[in-house]
Parts: sequence; C-alpha cells; structure tokens
Amino acid sequence: MKQAQAPPPEETIQGVQVFRAPVWFKIGRGPVSPGFIPLVQRIARRSKALHLHLPMLEAGVIAALAARIAPELPIVSTYHIDLWLAPSLTSSLQIAAVNRAARSAIRRGDHVVVNSDDQARHSLLWDEISRSTWSAIPAPCLDPRGGQPTMRDGPGHHVGFLGRIVPDKGIEYLIRAFLRSAAPEDRLLLGGEYDTVAGGSNIAALRGIAAGDPRVRFLGALERDQTRDFYASIDTCALTSVAESFGIVQAEAMMCGLPVVGSDLPGGRVPLVDTGFGILTQPRDVDAIAAALTRLKDFPEPEKRRLSTLAQGLYGADSCVNRYATLFSGLIETRSSRAPCSLPQSAPTVH
Repeated sequence: MKQAQAPPPEETIQGVQVFRAPVWFKIGRGPVSPGFIPLVQRIARRSKALHLHLPMLEAGVIAALAARIAPELPIVSTYHIDLWLAPSLTSSLQIAAVNRAARSAIRRGDHVVVNSDDQARHSLLWDEISRSTWSAIPAPCLDPRGGQPTMRDGPGHHVGFLGRIVPDKGIEYLIRAFLRSAAPEDRLLLGGEYDTVAGGSNIAALRGIAAGDPRVRFLGALERDQTRDFYASIDTCALTSVAESFGIVQAEAMMCGLPVVGSDLPGGRVPLVDTGFGILTQPRDVDAIAAALTRLKDFPEPEKRRLSTLAQGLYGADSCVNRYATLFSGLIETRSSRAPCSLPQSAPTVH
C-alpha cells in the first residue's frame, strides 16, 4: 500500500496561509509537536489577533508567551467542549492537565466564544468563562443541500449517522436501537473516519454489534460532495452522542429537511431545542432511541419544509462568519487605539 504523502509545512489554500508543525507522536487523542509553540510564536509577532481553539494542552503556554511578546495582540479563545476521554488509568490526569491549560488561556485572553449559552453554563469551566467577556456563536454549518440519493438501498426508511467513529459518539447505542426497531427493508448508514481518528476508533466493536446484518452499512470517510449525497440518501439523522457540544451534522441535517434523534446533553441539545425538529433522548438509552426512530418515520412533510428554512437561517455559515468578523474587528480596533503604532493591514489572524 502506498504511504500517504505528508502535507507541506506551509501552503496557501484559497488565499489562506496554512502553517503546519510536525507531529512526533500522539498520547491518546493529543498530538505531541515540539515545534508547534515556536511556530505560533513566530506567526503571532506579525499577526493582528490570536485565535485559540480549546481544549488544547498548549493553550496556556501559548497565551502567556503571546501576551509577553505581543502585548497589543488580542486573544480570543473558542471553547468547543469539555474534554471527554474514555476511562483509563491516565484519563483523569489528562483531563485535569488540559482543563488547567484552558483556564489559563481564558484568563489571559480578551474574549471567550462558546457554541451556546447552554454549553457554557454546564461546562466544567463555567466559573472561569463567567468571569471573562464571552459570547455564544453557533458553530458554522455549510449548506449541504443539493446532493443525489446515491447511497439509498431500497424503499425502506434510511437512518444516517455522520461523524468520527469514536466512543463518545454513542454509535453502539444507535446500532442496537436500529436493530431493535427497524423493518427488514430499513437501512442504517454510518459515515465517518475511523482509520486515523485521534485516540483510536471503536470500529471493531461496532462491527461486532452489527453482527454482519446487511441493513447496517459502514461507509467510511466521506468527502464534502459525498456528504451532500449522504444527506440526500437518508430520511432521519441520528446523533446519539454521550458527549457533544453542538453537533454540526444534526444542524446540517435539519437544513436538508431531515428530522433528528439527538442526545439530551448541554450544548448538544441546542439545535433540537431551538427548532423542535426531532426528538431528544437520554444518552445510552437504547429503548428511547429505538422509539424515537420509529416515531420520526411519520414526521409531517409540511413541518420538514418549515423547519428546514428555520435551521438554514439559524445555523448558516454566513451568520457565524459575520459575528466572528465583528468580534475580531472590534478587538483589533480597541487594541490598535491603545497602541503607539498600528500593525500593518496585511497582518494575518492566527488560528
């Protein structure tokens, strides 16, 4: 088998400069890259803003160094989710270390962005977030409409999952619920990466639960055009996670007119609470998931059209981009007015 070529250390993609630090190895889900912090330092010196995505182990050190080498540089942290790791001998230590780094970055920053008020207030870091200036901006969802139903297999009701094939997505409970409730002609399509996911996949266990049932299909990783076809091929979307901060795929499914079975988790339940486009179930509750899959077969078509339009307005990428642009512009303008001289207009934003 031909080994995949490593991406270049620097390239420009659609006008965006991308810099990469080599990863030496991984500890669980975390990459170890000694060159990452020096790389960020170098770019930060000529940037207008620093945008950290948390949780990230290096975040506290990066924020501290940035504040020292470029005190006029505004720092924004997007806190995506509390770190979830499968129980192990070291998982509690890893979580504690990452949470400490996130707290440090938030404390040193100018602004914190979360996916929702619900996510923030139920976070393990709410005490730190609440002491900061923060705002809720839903995750950006690209318009996934316009695909062809190339993945359909017969006339039955098709249920779909799309995402990383990992334990925190709760796919094992979805498979069990589907097998418990599905008719012979129904199908469960499971799309997503499992070969290279951080922390490892549970694909072998999931195949064991499916036990070769031909109604359950593992599609593997899908390219963007294929995801359009995926949404066009299913009738119901399921995201039965045991840990979830928002769930972009469920919002994208709603934009396509698909009802959703989702988990009643802080943050992850927000798209369903906002729209009513589906059914919330408790995580790991196979009976409840099975009942929801059955009920959603009869979701009214007029409601699908109405709620699809609502979801497009709530979660489209333009709204997210515009709110981030307003946030960064305001912070940069405020910092620039305090500084003795402004940075050059061509300076990038570091993500």
